[in-house]
Amino acid sequence: MAITAAMVKELREMTGVGMMDCKKALAETDGDMEKAVELLREKGLAASAKKAGRIASEGMVEVYLSDDNKVGAIVEVNSETDFVAKNQVFRDYVAAVAKQAANTTAADMDAFFAEKWELDAQYTVKEALSQQVAVIGENLNIRRFEKFQLSGNGRLVSYIHGGGRIGVLIELACDKDSDALEEMGKNIAMQIAALNPKFITEKDVPQEFVEKETEILTAQAKNDPKNAGKPDNIIEKMIVGRLKKEMKEFCLVEQPYVKDGDLTVQKYIDSVAKEVGAPIEITRFIRFETGEGLEKKEENFAEEVAKQMGN
Repeated sequence: MAITAAMVKELREMTGVGMMDCKKALAETDGDMEKAVELLREKGLAASAKKAGRIASEGMVEVYLSDDNKVGAIVEVNSETDFVAKNQVFRDYVAAVAKQAANTTAADMDAFFAEKWELDAQYTVKEALSQQVAVIGENLNIRRFEKFQLSGNGRLVSYIHGGGRIGVLIELACDKDSDALEEMGKNIAMQIAALNPKFITEKDVPQEFVEKETEILTAQAKNDPKNAGKPDNIIEKMIVGRLKKEMKEFCLVEQPYVKDGDLTVQKYIDSVAKEVGAPIEITRFIRFETGEGLEKKEENFAEEVAKQMGN
């Protein structure tokens, strides 16, 4: 496969690695972007996979919670420009999409688009989206949604950061509802927004994820000149230590609590549980970041103005 300059540029932006190394990685992986990121990590050039989720497109994330707090939904709706994303007409439309997602029975985007639009049942969700495109004047897309239904006693809590750049929906299980539980949910949702954990606890980490990370860390260690001549058992201990450190970053309850670095998130939860008088458990969470993994359309503003004037 021919390696283009655009591919090299994309990989560089994803990893922060130099152009020549990016070009070599793409050549070695036959242009597979995901494998190229892995290869650069193995070589110790790309320090973390966190950089691989390049934030590129515009739009916003919105969350809806039902009045009885039994149902919640989070959606991402994309627009072409940041200007439109700040438009109140667009924001009202996204809020309506979030409410529709909370009431939906759809299991995927195709079924969601085929549903009747709640605000005007003569249209489907897809047709209503097309109408908004005509009204707003640029391409829009409902990219994804997730719906939570409270599975027992507890509370659904949401948090929106940066006017819709990041959204978090979290479910807490607790036999005693209180303002303290709501406040704790907000604080942990802010933690999730800031540090982007992948799992709740270590027991939630799939074995294949552990194996893949171990493989990458092993390759990193063997490619590091500082480890030349070290016995295999010493390198193995290093890998175990690094993996343990990574798990503290990936697992929410193991992370240092952002509002008090002396506590882990789990210790913070335990302190609130003591105050509430009942155990508290995070049963699930979802975090959407606007444009996550999407490539941004690049335009030359001067060329665009000239083109418009020509028309």
